[in-house]
Amino acid sequence: MMLFKKQINKKHAEGFSLLEVLIAVLILSIGLLGLAALHATSLKANHGAYHKSQATILAYDMVDRLRANRPQAINGSYNQLITDGNKTGTTLADLDVNDWLANTAALLPSGDGSINCTAAGACTVLVQWNIAREGGQASGGSTTLQTFTFRTDV
Repeated sequence: MMLFKKQINKKHAEGFSLLEVLIAVLILSIGLLGLAALHATSLKANHGAYHKSQATILAYDMVDRLRANRPQAINGSYNQLITDGNKTGTTLADLDVNDWLANTAALLPSGDGSINCTAAGACTVLVQWNIAREGGQASGGSTTLQTFTFRTDV
């Protein structure tokens, strides 16, 4: 009954599976590029969180030093502006501030800080660092400096 078998033209079907493989490889490579971008973003965010944790630890370290030497703190011996640089004296307050500034510079990129204590015992510790390597900007501006401010009574 079947005198004429319909034959599939093999010439049209050749290379079809190769095209499927190429499309699958393209989709896989786009997915892997997306995964790599996600990983890079995650690393930047983790690095930023690490810096914020270090800033918090440094601020608490200075507050502990202020509380340990309260009379000198409320006297203003620990007061330090970011632009002041290291203290030149040899008192405990001067050594504490210099040690704290050295730790801040070592643990944070372009790390610096300031301390301001009033006679009433209200102290503000500010830690500042550069976030340019994290690929971000500080809130509200084009500057790449991030600040962490800690206010407390000693």
